[in-house]
Amino acid sequence: MWKYRTLYLISIPGILYFLVFKYLPLLGSVIAFQNYNLFAGFSGSPWVGLEHFNRMFQHYDFLRILRNTLMLGALDILIAFTAPIILALLLNEVRLVLYKKIVQTVVYAPHFLSWVIVSGIFTGMLSPSSGIVNVILGWFGVEPIYFLGENSYIRTILVGSGLWRDVGWGTIIYLAALTGINPELYEASEIDGAGRWKQTIKITIPSLLPVITVLFLLKIGDFMDYGFERVFVFQNPLNITNSEILDTYIYKAGLKQMQYSYATAIGLFKSVVGLFLLVIANTLSRKATGESLY
Repeated sequence: MWKYRTLYLISIPGILYFLVFKYLPLLGSVIAFQNYNLFAGFSGSPWVGLEHFNRMFQHYDFLRILRNTLMLGALDILIAFTAPIILALLLNEVRLVLYKKIVQTVVYAPHFLSWVIVSGIFTGMLSPSSGIVNVILGWFGVEPIYFLGENSYIRTILVGSGLWRDVGWGTIIYLAALTGINPELYEASEIDGAGRWKQTIKITIPSLLPVITVLFLLKIGDFMDYGFERVFVFQNPLNITNSEILDTYIYKAGLKQMQYSYATAIGLFKSVVGLFLLVIANTLSRKATGESLY
């Protein structure tokens, strides 16, 4: 430890951050097994065991909310996880440096916008009266559609807005990994007659596989954590059937209705499911590819 004392010293702020904001709050999960009273505190609140978990599973809307969460999480992995990989491969093929930098800047920029601004942009674009999407549809004789007022469109809007906002940012790690591939591999493949497509299949993607695996496992760990902000800003009474997820339900039950113990039980359930999925995915990945988080 003394040999690498500088590195340990630099890591102290990060360790303190995780201890204070990630690990210590876990102690508060105890209120999931109590009828927590804000004034009585942890020690004065009565224990109720699994009562809140039973209430959660018996709630008439819980299965629908859980289904929405799982479906949006699956779509996020299927589309939003693979899109940065494809974009990074495409950008890697661009040989004009100036054009490449311009494209990177354009696709990175939306990541720095808050979800409130993103929702404002998409609400304006999808407006039934003045939105550009409905204007274009009107050219083809299609009647205006209130996209945010239809349950059938809300999942597409949520996934599409997230894709537009974060796809560029997600390419950063993959582009960095691409720069680490030995160029001699491409030179040798050219001598053997391999084109760009064969080089991508035989060299680029296998070289990216360790990075893809690690990021995929991290994504699986967040499978149930789709994000409160990105859903809440698009949610309204007309689309709530397909847009209500565990995160928004926890907010409404925990903060608006002050059911702290019940909301904590739901959050604890979500975290346990995420951990369970991560362990399974990590085990399968280690056996299939030899790559894993631990």
